[in-house]
Amino acid sequence: MPVRLNKFLAESLGISRREADDLIAAGKVLVDEKPAVLGARIDKSNKVCYNGSIVPFLEGYTYLVLNKPAGYVCSRKRQGDFPTLYELLPEKYHELKTVGRLDRDSSGLILLTNDGDFAFKMTHPKFTKVKIYEVELDQTLQPLHQQMIADFGIDLPDGRSRLGLEKMDDQRKKWRVMMTEGRNRQIRRTFGALGYTVVSLHRTDFGPYRLDGLKSGDFTEVQKV
Repeated sequence: MPVRLNKFLAESLGISRREADDLIAAGKVLVDEKPAVLGARIDKSNKVCYNGSIVPFLEGYTYLVLNKPAGYVCSRKRQGDFPTLYELLPEKYHELKTVGRLDRDSSGLILLTNDGDFAFKMTHPKFTKVKIYEVELDQTLQPLHQQMIADFGIDLPDGRSRLGLEKMDDQRKKWRVMMTEGRNRQIRRTFGALGYTVVSLHRTDFGPYRLDGLKSGDFTEVQKV
């Protein structure tokens, strides 16, 4: 059954339909070796190329939850001596893309999928998704700083950062952190702006998905929610 080219590109590349239209308008997409046109429809008989590579039709969607250990990167290639999380997965899952990222020193829940529309809706700011992290600091978080982070927010170069905080120990070093944004190293930078260092950062929840006892380095297929 024919589908709109921009929908096909969005789902295959993990971008929005508007971004797909921009690629088409810029002449970066070919259909049967000819420049694609806006509004085009395609089916499996057509060959679609983007940046010189064929964009395959997907037979079905896969959704994985992986408990990423610290020390692994989310890219497809190793960074120096640091392994990629794809080394934890069987080869049949290597074409899946991560939904957002965790930095190398962080651990916990990572989603992977070949459903670009799902990835877009899980990560775009207009679709609010709560993410929960367990964070340990190098020192006691002062009550005033807790109030600043949770009630007023901390001004960072890329905007104000406001985090939900729930104490996890009497020493006030371990905190459950709730957020709906996903800016680069936002939690580390927020605490760092007040003089704290994040010793460990572990994501337990991403929207409706949870680790639910999944061991470090393990993964499981899940259903789209």
